[in-house]
Amino acid sequence: PPPGRRAVPRAPPRRLGAPALLTTFSRLIIDPNRGRTDPTLVMRLSDGAIVPGNARIGPAGVAERLARFYDPYDRAIDAAVAAAFAAGAPPAIVTVHSFTPAWRGVARPWQVGILWDRDDRLAGPLIAGLRADPAGFTVGDNQPYGGGLPGDTIDRHAMARGLPNALIEIRQDLIGDAAGAEEWAARFAALLGPLVARA
Repeated sequence: PPPGRRAVPRAPPRRLGAPALLTTFSRLIIDPNRGRTDPTLVMRLSDGAIVPGNARIGPAGVAERLARFYDPYDRAIDAAVAAAFAAGAPPAIVTVHSFTPAWRGVARPWQVGILWDRDDRLAGPLIAGLRADPAGFTVGDNQPYGGGLPGDTIDRHAMARGLPNALIEIRQDLIGDAAGAEEWAARFAALLGPLVARA
């Protein structure tokens, strides 16, 4: 992937002294943000195109990918949360994703979106902060996707424990190079620092 896609999720935690957990595989192999029973856990279609390696995958193939990719990532999140509690610092959980500038031929107007479900302790102030930015961003509130996804990363690791949380979505063309990645990383580090401390 372009350098920005991995730089953005790394930089704010580094600036804030927080751990960052990143996958090392494509979500087209298996999507670690989805619940285990989600029908899009292993996507057979992506933006209308068939994903060749997934078109005929059966239950055994999905189970293999769960064991090899999904479960280790899930356990790493559990371990990081447990370590934070053990240190006396219940964590906030923020996930960072990117979205394509267009979907099925339709341009997406948002530069950034914040997704959330029921708990807006982080999401509400993040949305307000981004909308107040002098750059005049079009900020999605549960756009370009809905935030309530049963069994997803936020649901199973944050909502289940009552932890503050938000899911950040940044449009891919804005973080396709190091300069764009650094700009967005700095923006989110500045916004998240006081919010996480307060939460």
